[in-house]
Amino acid sequence: MVSITYIEHDGTSHVVDVEEGRSVMEGAIQNNIPGIVAECGGACSCATCHAYVDEQWFEKVGPAGGDEADMLEFVDNPAENSRLTCQIEVIEDLDGLIVCLPEGQ
Repeated sequence: MVSITYIEHDGTSHVVDVEEGRSVMEGAIQNNIPGIVAECGGACSCATCHAYVDEQWFEKVGPAGGDEADMLEFVDNPAENSRLTCQIEVIEDLDGLIVCLPEGQ
């Protein structure tokens, strides 16, 4: 299991364990984390699982590419560290990952 911290827009923090091989979005949905809507269920077609990867983790996670980068053009307040959580696979190297959720999806 990999520990991931989800921080809501209001600062409320949720630390949960997510199984390797899942996505960061699936970890949020399975643990009822507010702020991740995931309307498309992880198909990279709705951008309702947008989050900001904490700066200290961004290099490990890496930037969005391809279809994900295109989808991020539709989110409110995109940033350099914006990612769709459905596209971030949970791996051992991400133990301790911190993602901050936007005010709205």
